[in-house]
Amino acid sequence: MTQLAERATYRQALASPVFRTVFWTRSLAVGADTLRTMALSVLVFTSTGSALLGAMTFAVSFLPQVVGGVLVGALPDLVRPKILLVGGYLAEAAGATVLALAGLPVWASLVLVAGIACLAPVFNGTAGRLTAESLRGDTFVLGRSLFQLASSVAQLLGLAGGALAVAAAGAEHALLITAGAHLVAALGAGVFLPNLPAPGRVGERALVRRSWNGNRELLADPVVRRILLAMWLPPAFATGAESLLVPYALTRGFGESTPGLLLGCVTVGMFVGNLVMARLVSPANRERLVPVLVAACGASLVPFAFGVGVVAAGLLLAVTGFGFAYALGLQQRFVDAVPAERNGQAFGLMSTGLMTLQGVGPAVFGLLTEAVPVGVSMGLGGLAAVGVAVWIGGQTRRR
Repeated sequence: MTQLAERATYRQALASPVFRTVFWTRSLAVGADTLRTMALSVLVFTSTGSALLGAMTFAVSFLPQVVGGVLVGALPDLVRPKILLVGGYLAEAAGATVLALAGLPVWASLVLVAGIACLAPVFNGTAGRLTAESLRGDTFVLGRSLFQLASSVAQLLGLAGGALAVAAAGAEHALLITAGAHLVAALGAGVFLPNLPAPGRVGERALVRRSWNGNRELLADPVVRRILLAMWLPPAFATGAESLLVPYALTRGFGESTPGLLLGCVTVGMFVGNLVMARLVSPANRERLVPVLVAACGASLVPFAFGVGVVAAGLLLAVTGFGFAYALGLQQRFVDAVPAERNGQAFGLMSTGLMTLQGVGPAVFGLLTEAVPVGVSMGLGGLAAVGVAVWIGGQTRRR
């Protein structure tokens, strides 16, 4: 049996000291980022009374990542990973401290958060490169699964902890807790991550030009481009539909607390889906199930066009979350298709596209509600994801 055909375990992935360090520090950082976003949103809303500005604190954490991907996306392939991760965590800690103590005007706070968000492709690219270099075969896929599981848990804990921290200590102190968490991550990476050498400077040395040309070359490769689109499009459509859960629930008379519970159903589904696909399904079957899971992710949103009750909505959204596990079937194909010298930039590009399109999706489907009911807009998002599943299935048959 080849290494890819053998089913690995989470224990094997965590046995790698490099991956183990990257895993727990990035997980801590994700939870801290969620806490920061919630605390800042509360701080902005209470100081301005503007729901729009409060919502903008979420948008500025995602959309600026495309700028970082274009301008500095090649950094993970040029600089020692320890420097990037430790420096990144310290920058996050400093940013949260300034937000908590400096009394910045709202516009300056949003600019600061946007500036930090521009560096996200560098952190994600570095983590992806270290994972690909320290793990092989199905162990690599299990490592990526662990990141997804930890991200779901960290976001839930960040939201829950954020609510408790803001209620108990105030938004400013919650931001200081965020800074402390990033400092712990920086200390952990500084102490436990080996000072691995820079991957090398093959090709163009100018950072911006290398980043631009590297992204262009990756997207020009038909195999890489197809995998990236398969990674990007289903979450964009599904997230666009999920972003309408608040108006959907309120117009259906579900109650003010229901949207949060329904979004929690998505996260639970994602957790279970990743666990099942990683531990119970063989590597070959994961690849075969990609279009099926994407179709399930989209089809479970279509009934919202006809109106569903709260229990049915929760179950359908759990199926939506489960369907996101399709990405595990694409991970090995992606790392095999990418040139080794551009591993870091490739993972950064993957993350940039995911975050950017998940920021664009809600805007598109939100605008669509000006012409059709909220439920219909959600159903159309689901249909679009089903269309992507059909396209992926066709591409798979041609291989």
